[in-house]
Amino acid sequence: MKVSDVLVQCLENEGVEFVFGIVGTETLDLADSLSKSKQIQFINVRHEQGAAFMADVYGRLSKKAGVCLATLGPGATNLMTGIASAQLDHSPLVALIGQAGIERQHKESHQYLDLVKLFEPATKWSTQLQESPSIPSILRKAFQTAMMEKPGAVAITLPENFSAQIIANKPLPVTPLPVYVPVSNALMKAKFLIQNHNKPFLIIGNGVIRQDAVPELQILIETLQSPATHSFMAKGVLPKDHTLNFYTFGFKENDEVLTGLDEADLLIVIGFDFVEKLPKDWNQKKRPILHIDSVPAEINEYYPVETELIGNLKETLQLLNQAGVPAKSWIPAGNLHEHIKTAYQIKNTSDSNSLPFTIEDVLQSIEAIASDDTIVISDVGAHKVSIARTFQPKRPDRLIISNGLASMGIALPGAIGAKLACPDDPVICITGDGGALMNFAEIETAKRLGLSFIIIVLNDSMLKLEVQQMNKMFGQNYGVTFENPDFLQLAGSYGIQGIRANNPVEFETILNEKLLSLDGIILIDAVIQK
Repeated sequence: MKVSDVLVQCLENEGVEFVFGIVGTETLDLADSLSKSKQIQFINVRHEQGAAFMADVYGRLSKKAGVCLATLGPGATNLMTGIASAQLDHSPLVALIGQAGIERQHKESHQYLDLVKLFEPATKWSTQLQESPSIPSILRKAFQTAMMEKPGAVAITLPENFSAQIIANKPLPVTPLPVYVPVSNALMKAKFLIQNHNKPFLIIGNGVIRQDAVPELQILIETLQSPATHSFMAKGVLPKDHTLNFYTFGFKENDEVLTGLDEADLLIVIGFDFVEKLPKDWNQKKRPILHIDSVPAEINEYYPVETELIGNLKETLQLLNQAGVPAKSWIPAGNLHEHIKTAYQIKNTSDSNSLPFTIEDVLQSIEAIASDDTIVISDVGAHKVSIARTFQPKRPDRLIISNGLASMGIALPGAIGAKLACPDDPVICITGDGGALMNFAEIETAKRLGLSFIIIVLNDSMLKLEVQQMNKMFGQNYGVTFENPDFLQLAGSYGIQGIRANNPVEFETILNEKLLSLDGIILIDAVIQK
């Protein structure tokens, strides 16, 4: 059996359903082997960046590693942004990358770059196949590494001279990852730490969602009766109108919950990734920390850890709840809960008659109309900040935000990954006109696959976040505005329906009609206030 056939068997053994990518000369054998698989569907995309973004979002939602494929040189470098995004957002991803044969890697050679070194800063593990019999062990280690907390990206470089070699190796057994929990002494220390403070404040990160620990978290909050806030990527961990839900934190400006954090005498930080917001931005007073996570704390002067609970978050929070933590009921001063709701435009009903037409109108209509299972994918830009403030998903893991690398262009290919991971759930992609055109070609991929989802393009002919920042800093802006194509004609050229919404009433009418009977891809050109 040739090496590429064994590699595909290893992928099948890991439960892989999809490989996203573009075939090149160095990966022809692998493509041929994939064509024979009855389990794996190869999805040929229009740009390698899109392939990596699809694998990223697929991995987040399916809770197993997404897989992407590229060839050497520009194919590999095109993958880099999506791989780095998965790494910083802790999405499990395995990248397979063709490479020049070993015999020409010691000298200057066509399209050759040292891909192992190139991907090392953007992955948990970057390696190259050195001998064909090691394929099973490399693939097993790659998937295990990608899935281990904290999850991330792995890059495997495959020199073309190995692909057609004949070997006898078979896939290695897939064993479950071990589950660790804190020792009883650590649990008692955590309990006593809480007992000795009067105003704990919980800070919740995406690790709680990654490890399916939301029910246990909610029990802890109900027991403590203490306020809680969450990062961009952890939205949905508490119901919208829960009295202890102090909503999202981590904004560069007007981070309203910081006044509440300033009142606390203990911060209970659960499953939080520093990549979303460094402690120096929210713990200037250097309050003591109870660190609860899958890995030990990265301690610094603004993160003074008193006690750590390290282990699987679901199991750890169960044990902490069983330990009998005391109630510490308190509410920040100044009616902060209602103040945040007003400042972030968190409303219980949409106001379809409001003018002018804003991103908040779009979000409130989606929230009012969409089902509990609807997945919303946010691109990056000013609208991402608005989504983090205003939009309240009805469940955890129903809002996908890129907040580590925060890369424009993720939303449209991400919607493809989301729909393949959760085929029965409605998907809405929200993108600015800047991010939309970065990967607009992937509409052809989605159309070819027969997928159904909604694309909302926020059409204002500018990079709005940069316009706002430059106007504030310099009183003017430069190099951040542009002209757009006619998005309806562009949609039509891909064979999908495009509809324009010029105001909140038109948008809500379109969304209400299309979301309830979605069949195919719909693009809504939302002409929002400039």
